[in-house]
Amino acid sequence: MTEDRSHELDATQAALAAEHAAVYGYGVVGGVLGDDRGEEVREAHAAHRSRRDRLRRAVRDLGGTPVAAAAAYALPFEVADGEAAVRLAAELESRLAGAYADLVLAAVGEDRRGAAAALSEAAVRAARWRGTAEAFPGLAEYAGSGGGGEPAGGGEG
Repeated sequence: MTEDRSHELDATQAALAAEHAAVYGYGVVGGVLGDDRGEEVREAHAAHRSRRDRLRRAVRDLGGTPVAAAAAYALPFEVADGEAAVRLAAELESRLAGAYADLVLAAVGEDRRGAAAALSEAAVRAARWRGTAEAFPGLAEYAGSGGGGEPAGGGEG
């Protein structure tokens, strides 16, 4: 495998791990929200299962063994009510956007287009859950920069 394909495999594995976590996380979100926004939760859960399955195939196509899902995942915060469940859904999508942003950088051709589409979908879902959009979804170093093209905390150094 060439060095470039090795980076693509690593980024694909990272995106797969993020999808595993999202599938788990949406189970938590759905359990807390119940019928409130239930259709939105079911659609996101199904989309992430589908992306997870595609990423498994992509890892195999790149010569790797797909990373397995964990039995459980540590949540970034307690999810005891609907507000926290909505925050978790937005967080899951933001983390996915970051993983797909890395995959966009590493992939080529149709794989890059697929990663860009997944990044876009995650950014749109995150915005829906949050009620606001981010200037650079999935790129934490640009969060809060006001979209000026420079990382937060950047500037003259």
